[in-house]
Amino acid sequence: MELDIFWLILAILVGTCVVALGFIKKITEWHYVRKFGEKRHSLPPGDMGWPFIGNNRSYHQALNADDPDRYMNDLVKRHGRTGIYKAHLLGSPSIIVTTPENFRRVLNDDDTFGVGYPVAMNILAGKRTFLNVQNVAHRRLRNLLLTPTTSHEALAIYLKNIEDLVISSLEDWSSRDKPVELLNELRRFAYRNVFRMALGADSDPIIDKMENLIADFHFGFQCSVVDIPGSGFHKARQAKKKLLNILQTEIDNRRAMKESGRQKPKGGMLDLMMEPQDESGRRLDDEEIIEVLLVLSFAGVSTPAHVSTWSTIFLHRHPEVLQKAKKEQEEIIKRRPSSQKGLSFAEIRQMEYLPRVIDEALRFFNIPFSDLRIAQKDTNINGYFIPKGWKVMLWTRAVHLDPEIYPAPLEYNPSRWDNRVVKPGSFVPFGGGARKCIGSDMAKIEILTYLHYFLLNYKLEQLNPVCPIVHLPQPRPADNCLARIVKLK
Repeated sequence: MELDIFWLILAILVGTCVVALGFIKKITEWHYVRKFGEKRHSLPPGDMGWPFIGNNRSYHQALNADDPDRYMNDLVKRHGRTGIYKAHLLGSPSIIVTTPENFRRVLNDDDTFGVGYPVAMNILAGKRTFLNVQNVAHRRLRNLLLTPTTSHEALAIYLKNIEDLVISSLEDWSSRDKPVELLNELRRFAYRNVFRMALGADSDPIIDKMENLIADFHFGFQCSVVDIPGSGFHKARQAKKKLLNILQTEIDNRRAMKESGRQKPKGGMLDLMMEPQDESGRRLDDEEIIEVLLVLSFAGVSTPAHVSTWSTIFLHRHPEVLQKAKKEQEEIIKRRPSSQKGLSFAEIRQMEYLPRVIDEALRFFNIPFSDLRIAQKDTNINGYFIPKGWKVMLWTRAVHLDPEIYPAPLEYNPSRWDNRVVKPGSFVPFGGGARKCIGSDMAKIEILTYLHYFLLNYKLEQLNPVCPIVHLPQPRPADNCLARIVKLK
């Protein structure tokens, strides 16, 4: 009898806890959706999670369990394959979109969907950079930067700088007595490459002075906006002030040399950015130039470093892919005239298989996992209500690993790109629409040049080939790919 009473009390307690927990979760739902009246019934399926923390706990649990797709798979399992869901992530009520059609809708409508990056990133980047300007101002800035970032003249300058840095970096890594953390070395390489492209190859003393400041500045992008001494955000703001002074001095020196007739040949993006004009004859002012360079330094480090690392790892995990990629590079060398020194654009355009190796790494581990927008006004997608002010998260991993778009999506297979026609919205590693990354061509040239020389002259010996993956803030081996870089005889 006493045992029966015990189980009855236990059942009542468990039931009470379940009801209480369900009620607590409903509090967040009511807080965010009840104010929309009848429109709330047209919100996408999903839930807003727990008070204050939203869905962050379940999302982080999935990533920490080395299953980055579990959170999204659970949404689909509970609410069906609708391609759009509501949630509360990264401190904001959010709409998650997961299909190419919805990607196209968001990426091609800047009037409705503005950029939705973290507050710290927006503040540190500056009011007049790509991250914060909209519509006409964004188009003007983008047009002014087309020549310094995509023109043949600019890319010719950058290719030579990239090549010299690749050769010297690989030689350095292979000569070390101890293994290197390849990802960290490639981050440092990418950083030096960005500023060599910006300032010229003869600016290494300035680049050395900026290195630690840039690291503090970039770290602040992912910090809370707490501007007190010792906080990451405060260190980032102080670093930015020093970087502004260093780069302003460099601009002043170059302008003075030009006025005195002692101008050197154009050495990098900074020289090119000081020249372009818009239709009204207005140039970029010094503050715009400097802040654009600092933002480009952030964009130009993470993706090239991570994609180069993963491409190197995947190539060595798949010997048949490595041999095919290496043979292509050897054929390029055989066809090269004896008078030619180093890579040319013509040779890069001849590469067919190696760009597919890169695209497969971009598909497999897109950097970052989502593109962030914010609804500028009430709107709808596929009949679902999207409230003004809510974040819109383009969950790129859901598209890049969709088996209906990419058969056997978890299989590494560069040949899947042979003769493939990429449908709009189905492959967006650099974003899309008017805000597609303006430096995507430069990033690919950097990665191709690195892989070209690595394949011809080096091999990777990982110390922990089955190392677990850390998924935040970007997917990476937990040991940053600790390895020996071995020069081939």
